[in-house]
Amino acid sequence: MGTGQRSNSYVVKEAAQALHNMKYEIAKDLSAANIINTAPIQGDYWGYMTAKDCGHVGGQMVKNMILAAEQSLSNQAVASVQTSFNATLGYQKQNDTLPSSNLNLNSLDSKY
Repeated sequence: MGTGQRSNSYVVKEAAQALHNMKYEIAKDLSAANIINTAPIQGDYWGYMTAKDCGHVGGQMVKNMILAAEQSLSNQAVASVQTSFNATLGYQKQNDTLPSSNLNLNSLDSKY
């Protein structure tokens, strides 16, 4: 390896296997849709794959991770709003619920 170059490393090492599995699942889906050709993959070696096909897989991985992050943030925001409304209205116990005629904040995620 040349001077100044370094290898890639995972920020969360526990995610390595999940990302590895995700790569193969996406490659399988893209191959089934006739978008890429996965025949050149030999075991875990992708060196015979075209850069274009590898780019399709990597791009789809990024799209899926962004979608998961957006959904997670949306769920957190809805939960935070629900907690704030419940606290404001005095429903601080887990068993207390708002009357069904009030806002249904769970539907915000699907609408927005």
